[in-house]
Amino acid sequence: MRRAASDAEAFGELYERHVRRIYAYIYYRTGNHHDAEDLTERVFQRALGRVSEFQDMGVPFSAWLYRIAHNLVANWHRDRSRRPTVALDEGSASGMASSHPEAEAEASEERELLLEAVRALPPERQQLLILKFVERMSNAEVGQVMGRTEGAIKSLYHRTLSALRDEIRRLERERGLSEADEGTAAKKTKRARG
Repeated sequence: MRRAASDAEAFGELYERHVRRIYAYIYYRTGNHHDAEDLTERVFQRALGRVSEFQDMGVPFSAWLYRIAHNLVANWHRDRSRRPTVALDEGSASGMASSHPEAEAEASEERELLLEAVRALPPERQQLLILKFVERMSNAEVGQVMGRTEGAIKSLYHRTLSALRDEIRRLERERGLSEADEGTAAKKTKRARG
């Protein structure tokens, strides 16, 4: 780690080891490839500028990177709320046709519903879900990134899944889905548990 402060090649190794996971984390928090790329670049620029300040106090380097990413994403959301934008749907811009449009449309609707429900949760709960399901971190690892105990993460995890299930049901009711279709909320939450 100390070598990375003065050796570009050593920092490059750290970059290669962590860039995909940091990018995925940021992408799921922003929902936009371009912003995720920009923010990922800024995470590593900031880390490079401050790597000499990193102190190994039992917390892995990756947790430090996630903390930087979390702070940059929080700033990004705050800035976007001040300057609303309309994003183009990446799927429609690709122009790719599917051989099973109904199945693709249904899967897309389910993904959109789940993402909308996740994004309605507080940022801390969004972060937990991304670290658990996208990054596949253990409760102990999530605790290190979020600065909490493993027990606190377990408790937050169960409350988050309950809130996610409630939000999915609310969105389904809002969209006028039938009672039979509302059972999909339970299925989606069970799928999220893995």
